[in-house]
Amino acid sequence: MPDSTQLRRAVTSSFLGSVIEFYDFLLYGTASAVVFSQIFFSGLDPLAGTVASFGTFAVGYVARPLGGVLCGHFGDRFGRKRVLVATMTLMGAASFLIGLLPTSEQIGSWAAVILVLLRLLQGIAVGGEWGGAVLVSAEHSTSRRGLWAGFTNAGAPCGMVLSTAAFSAAASFTTEEQFLAWGWRIPFLLSVVLLAVGLFVRTRVEETPVFRAAREAEAEAEAEREKGRETGRDATGEAAPPPRTPPLLEVLRHHPRVLLLAIGTGVGAFVAQGALTTYFIAYGVQAGHPRQTVLNALTLSSALAVLGILGWAALSDRTGRRPVVLSGAVLMGGFAFALFPLMDSGSALLLTLAAVLGQAVIHPMMYGPLAALYAELFGTRSRYTGASLGYQLAGLGAGFGPLLFAEVNRSSSGEGALFISLVIAGFCLLTVLSVLLLKETSGRTLDDSGPAGLPAVDEDEDEDEDEGRRAAPAP
Repeated sequence: MPDSTQLRRAVTSSFLGSVIEFYDFLLYGTASAVVFSQIFFSGLDPLAGTVASFGTFAVGYVARPLGGVLCGHFGDRFGRKRVLVATMTLMGAASFLIGLLPTSEQIGSWAAVILVLLRLLQGIAVGGEWGGAVLVSAEHSTSRRGLWAGFTNAGAPCGMVLSTAAFSAAASFTTEEQFLAWGWRIPFLLSVVLLAVGLFVRTRVEETPVFRAAREAEAEAEAEREKGRETGRDATGEAAPPPRTPPLLEVLRHHPRVLLLAIGTGVGAFVAQGALTTYFIAYGVQAGHPRQTVLNALTLSSALAVLGILGWAALSDRTGRRPVVLSGAVLMGGFAFALFPLMDSGSALLLTLAAVLGQAVIHPMMYGPLAALYAELFGTRSRYTGASLGYQLAGLGAGFGPLLFAEVNRSSSGEGALFISLVIAGFCLLTVLSVLLLKETSGRTLDDSGPAGLPAVDEDEDEDEDEGRRAAPAP
């Protein structure tokens, strides 16, 4: 099949997969804020029920790195496509079962226990989805890798828009009593329709040529190991290749600095994302804006963010990943000090301007190129694991950022907004420092089958050391 056809299918599959995964994942967040405290924690007082409900929401973020490790291991060993079919199925099934889950009045505390378990499965699914979806697009592309991989990141705000629209529609067409009784279940049950569409597209995508080449090279290496099992030498008399290291151990043992820099590069974007989405709603309502006005501003900025992500990702193909991400981090660090004054102005127009500038213009500069950048940081044998783990650990900033902001605001008498801005700027500074310690990756090919290259200052020295270890004869 022509490479262009497979590339289109790969990009479409990655985009739809990201939309579906984040539709389901973020739908849970809306439900946590609106109904879950009354449905699954009705035995608690309202405040405690809300805290418990948001606690189950946070479980999903904690599970995401676990999903990245598990799915990354199998994706690096057995292929990207198989794992991606599994992650999509797992997410769709978990969301559908949430829509069928009995309430605490029907089965008591078991309702909350099952809810947490299903949320855990959601977190594992979305944690494993991102890395594989990015690699399917990146490893099928031969040019404009930033743009094609960026479609995976663009799926996240699309999923947010769809989940918000689905929940709003369900609330609009039911009374409050009907909504609490069964209306909230409709958006979760509809996920099975999205699942069917997504699986139809995903199963038509072939395994990436980069991974197939790596598997062939691994098979040849295994044959050499068999020949040299008794003598310690291969057929040419050279030292037999060592057994393959598990992907996670390869990342942690040989490339911990790459992983740490990957986390530092992404964490600023995720902390800013937490401020511009989850905390934006809470602070906007606290500042006196009607909840619907805040939600409308967030929906508009999320829709426009799709264009921003793709635009900045495409620009990174021309200028490199580092200049775009660096510019975004610097601008976001400065914008953090304008965000809350705009929201405190009392003007719906300025509130919307803050949302659009932050989420649709500046944040995509940091976030759009990340998909290609993370794929380029690691070698084929550990790329799924390394990219997923780095991204999901950085993503904890989005999960716990709003909790940090709320605590800072509570403990800072009258100066909460200033201190929150300082926190955001501090994480953006961490991103700047991390990117400065990386070499530009946009010119790198992804068809290597060896260990990850280290795109840091002493890359060549580290690679020489790795080569020396591999070439050293057995004693």
